[in-house]
Amino acid sequence: MKKFKIFLRFDKEEKWLEHMAEQGWLLSRKSLFYYFQKVVPETKTIRIDYREINSANDFLDYCTLFEDSGWKHIAGTKSSGTQYFLKINGDGTEDIFSDTLSRAGRYKRLSDIWLSSAIVLIPLIMVWQPDGWINLDTLSAPREWYLTPGLWELKGISFWWAFLFETPFALMRGIGWLIPIAALLICVGFAMKSRSLYRSDIQSKAE
Repeated sequence: MKKFKIFLRFDKEEKWLEHMAEQGWLLSRKSLFYYFQKVVPETKTIRIDYREINSANDFLDYCTLFEDSGWKHIAGTKSSGTQYFLKINGDGTEDIFSDTLSRAGRYKRLSDIWLSSAIVLIPLIMVWQPDGWINLDTLSAPREWYLTPGLWELKGISFWWAFLFETPFALMRGIGWLIPIAALLICVGFAMKSRSLYRSDIQSKAE
């Protein structure tokens, strides 16, 4: 089974995955979707870390370190960032994090990744600007996005066939430049949210 969901908080994602396990579905893989395998319904403890690792050996050492503490790595790759762990025995540590500071650190690492992505997009947008990609005038004349000769004089099926065929290309010509700008805003938004969650966790430790 696979499901699509978006979480901004790791603790809420953990609770959802634990709820799924109680229903008999244990996480087995995570990409764009969550992939689950059928298991006997029971209470499970799942924790999430965020960490990108450069080499396969370092990733193996990382997973082994947690397994020695009673936590099995069940999903995530060395480059995926988000890593999922299942508590496999009652003798293991109570959490994969030693304290609140290390737990909050995952949000800081996530924020840094989103911010790096935003920084990469800035020069791309600047390069497009001189070439006329960013043009607010196109928003007021959507008919000009279409280049099929005589399109607006066509009737019936001929019109709809030509119109629907060209529309994806017309949208890219007319508002395609909005895509990197939207991506930039999303990256900045997620970076700020993750940094806010990091500060919130640190503050809860101080209290």
